[in-house]
Amino acid sequence: MSKYILSIDAGTTSSRALLFDKNGQQISLAQHEFTQYYPQESWVEHDAEEIAQTQIRAIREVLAQKGIQANELAGIGITNQRETTVVWDKKTGIPVYNAIVWQDRRTASICDELREAHADTFLQKTGLVLDAYFSGTKIKWILDQHPEWREKADNGDLLFGTIDTWLIWKLSGGNLHVTDPSNASRTLLFNIHSLEWDDELCTLLEIPKAMLPKVVPSSGNAGTVSLPEWNAEVPISGIAGDQQAALFGQLCFQPGEAKNTYGTGCFCVMNTGETPVFSKNKMLTTIAWHYNNKTIYALEGSVFIAGAVIQWLRDGLGIINQSSEVEDLAASVDNNGGVTFISALAGLGAPYWDPNATGAIMGITRGTTKAHIARAALEAIAMRSREIIFEMQKDAGVVFQSLRVDGGASRNNLLMQIQSNLLNAKVIRPKTTETTAIGAAFLAGLGTGFWKDEIELQSCWEEERIFTPESNPNTERIVEMWNERMGKITQL
Repeated sequence: MSKYILSIDAGTTSSRALLFDKNGQQISLAQHEFTQYYPQESWVEHDAEEIAQTQIRAIREVLAQKGIQANELAGIGITNQRETTVVWDKKTGIPVYNAIVWQDRRTASICDELREAHADTFLQKTGLVLDAYFSGTKIKWILDQHPEWREKADNGDLLFGTIDTWLIWKLSGGNLHVTDPSNASRTLLFNIHSLEWDDELCTLLEIPKAMLPKVVPSSGNAGTVSLPEWNAEVPISGIAGDQQAALFGQLCFQPGEAKNTYGTGCFCVMNTGETPVFSKNKMLTTIAWHYNNKTIYALEGSVFIAGAVIQWLRDGLGIINQSSEVEDLAASVDNNGGVTFISALAGLGAPYWDPNATGAIMGITRGTTKAHIARAALEAIAMRSREIIFEMQKDAGVVFQSLRVDGGASRNNLLMQIQSNLLNAKVIRPKTTETTAIGAAFLAGLGTGFWKDEIELQSCWEEERIFTPESNPNTERIVEMWNERMGKITQL
């Protein structure tokens, strides 16, 4: 009897596998980090083969931890870092180039060239702004590196995939070349109205459609996969980009409901229902998920650097030894001491979309300590989230009463309290902060009948803590300093 759902969570810095039972309880977890490559300034790459190897290792370990056999799995859900781009040889299965990561900025000039004449075309068809963040210009850049690569692509001998597609292709032994609408909608190539790869967009980016994967529903049997030692073929029955999976995992099923994920970057996504809402404030319109012949759309605001700020405090400045130390260090002072941390360490996402912006620590005096910098760094994460949430409210015509949160940095109580104060709204943290992984599991379970419907999923979600706004004289000052100093940065 099928007792579990396997969730593959292919992140930006690690490959993870998790098992969930019928009650939505996490049974086991295995995780392996992989190498980050920075070959040039603003370039970020991964070894796609290393991602596949570490992911398969995590899958094997998560099953071995509890002695679970493949025939006990009802289905597999996969969620992934979305815009990261892999191009590989269809015959050999070998990538022609390292995976270009979503954070990578090398294609900013390609976007600049296209923007003047075609920005509105891309926006109206894809819901996206022309930015190096997305997959399309990354594919073009790879094909432009060698004439034989472009010739192979034209002949159908090179394949493109985001990380979900790459892993499914590997796990299926090259039999499945698929993705779902939530991932496809992040490529600059997918028409979010017709739910098809768009001929005009492919032509503008010089990308042969033969490279592109088949788009299948986010929930449903996309085909089966197996490892050599397994005693069964298991269906891939849930696929979603990480932020859309987190929205599903937070059970934000009604229009106006929203979540914010505090990971490497920070991503706020709001369900807008079956009608796409196009932003007047430079938010992204995207597909949340598609199943049961229904497409749900969302608005998204992206902050490229969030938890990565804390990593930089650890690895770049060396003011903490472990990321977990930042909360106590920041809490050791009552305020930021006049310091503002502009966290543009990889350009600025929404609502600025400035790939050339750089970070700054402003307001430093002889009285500034590492604790003030740590507190200002947490405030930067919360302020960037505040900016996109307030713009999103304007687009959707709603006022947030509460925000559901997840991701590693959501465990930081001080950060969550600062966020509540700055939003003047409740911040709700679930008991299971692995909402990206459980969202993929929920989609997979619905796709195989493991769970009957969305109503049944409600019993699998519990809140752990609610942060409510505090009356704090520092809050208004944080906003004033941020607006003044961010204004100087964005006008440079």
